[in-house]
Amino acid sequence: MIQQSVAEAVVKALVSKNKVAELTLDAIEEAVLRIDLKGDITYLNRMAETLTGWSRVEALGRPVSDVLRITAGGSSSTHGEALKSSNGNRKTRIPLANYKNCTLVRRDGVELGIENTVTPIQDQEGIVIGSVVAFHDVSAARARSAEASHLAQHDPLTGLPNRVLLNDRLTQAISLASRQDKQLAVMFVDLDQFKRINDSLGHYVGDKLLQSVARRLVSCVRRTDSVSRLGGDEFVILLSQVEHEDDAAMSARKILRALAVPHIIDFKNLDISASIGVSTYPTDGPDAETLLSKADTAMYEAKKQGRNNYQFFLKAMQVRIAERQLLERDLRYALGRNEFLLHYQPKFNLQTGQITGVEALIRWVHPQRGIVLPAQFIPIAEECGLILPIGRWVLLQACKQARAWRDSGLGIVPVAVNVSAAEFADKDFISGLRAVLIATGVNPQNLELELTESVLMQDADSTVRTLGALKDMGVTLAIDDFGTGYSSFTYLRRFPVDALKLDQSFIHDITEVPGDATIVSAMIGIGTSLNQRVIAEGVETRAQFMFLKSHKCAEGQGHYFSHPVVAEEAGRLIEARNV
Repeated sequence: MIQQSVAEAVVKALVSKNKVAELTLDAIEEAVLRIDLKGDITYLNRMAETLTGWSRVEALGRPVSDVLRITAGGSSSTHGEALKSSNGNRKTRIPLANYKNCTLVRRDGVELGIENTVTPIQDQEGIVIGSVVAFHDVSAARARSAEASHLAQHDPLTGLPNRVLLNDRLTQAISLASRQDKQLAVMFVDLDQFKRINDSLGHYVGDKLLQSVARRLVSCVRRTDSVSRLGGDEFVILLSQVEHEDDAAMSARKILRALAVPHIIDFKNLDISASIGVSTYPTDGPDAETLLSKADTAMYEAKKQGRNNYQFFLKAMQVRIAERQLLERDLRYALGRNEFLLHYQPKFNLQTGQITGVEALIRWVHPQRGIVLPAQFIPIAEECGLILPIGRWVLLQACKQARAWRDSGLGIVPVAVNVSAAEFADKDFISGLRAVLIATGVNPQNLELELTESVLMQDADSTVRTLGALKDMGVTLAIDDFGTGYSSFTYLRRFPVDALKLDQSFIHDITEVPGDATIVSAMIGIGTSLNQRVIAEGVETRAQFMFLKSHKCAEGQGHYFSHPVVAEEAGRLIEARNV
């Protein structure tokens, strides 16, 4: 409306042929052209000279199509019919369209985005004698709009489409596949243990790694496919057309191979793998939301299967996910409802038969399911952030029980507690541990913390510092599940640990598989050479016990000696064995 009013004012000024009015037109930022009925230029102001590249002298008398070269686009309206009714059958070459989105090709070939308005000029008797074209440069505004639109639809770190654009593209791809009776696939890609990179090397390196991953994902797919980043370390790939399920499987394998090649970030080689979940249209769902959800479900199954692999969605996965969600829901209330219980499994001196201590093992007494073992709920607790309060509860209860046994006359009973990766990395772990020891009056030397090799090796240098602080407090340290991780002999020497706990998978076949017997014998030798106690887990038979005893293994625990039992029964075992 404002632009139309300006054009009408220009028409009145030009009809009056007022010199002052023309000087005014030269001063405004709107470009103005006057055209006669033949379509020739009769006037243009200074801004029109600037935008078209034509001087007034050169432009006068030229066809408007020479001076005003416009490529139209977007919405337009025309005054052609109004001119025809006023001029009878007279034909004219005047450009009559009003364009909101068009491009002006300047005389030197430079293109400018403009908006223009065309207004007829009528004499005093209402006869159309020409027209005025008023236009202005909108290139900068159009560029800002395009940039804002791009930012709204793309991830700022990687430049990949974000969730908004992904949903749009996926919806369009589904519509096209439906019309053409085709299939498409959605791949949910999640990096494995990416948090370890961020925590140990910092977010700057993590961001560089994400950019490297994004480039490799794009290089693995066709130009017709689409790679998006949802946020964090989650990516989604849309394979717009697949003939068979094997096509998606082949793409998944290609991606896993590409990501496995070390990423060079700041002259360092970083290794990362991914877990991929795949859903297909129309088999797994009719819309974008369903396909994404099922691809996500399949991705979690890939994580569960050991990471660095891909899984297609199966209905059975949905059942497992629903079951997991129910457990997570109940787990969030378990601590407040006092549903957790500690069992204790004694550890025995294999030479004397005496009990050397106990390991505290958590159980969940679910009101409907009964006893739920740690393997079923600890991974869920780690994923949903409940492992820290649960771990603090275990530590406090175990120390309280050790104090209770001492006060009852059983003497000092060393107690071992498992420590998760999240607890070990928590900034308040050491101060919280100190507070528990002070509150319960337990001597730090009688508390043994068990940490797995994988936990210790996440950031070995930081681990050495934390272990040193724990040793300064006086607590005993053990490497749990020894032999299943990837710690080197060099780090074993650096870690100030007191004991190695041999994983039960090695103990199971020591009397039947010569290779396992050799490995266990070597592990016992490593522990002895490092002046560390060696504890065998999972001892179930007399033959296993005799092998370990003959090879000078210091301690053992397992069903051969005792199942994990409640505190009262553990107390009776301790009293009977250590009389």
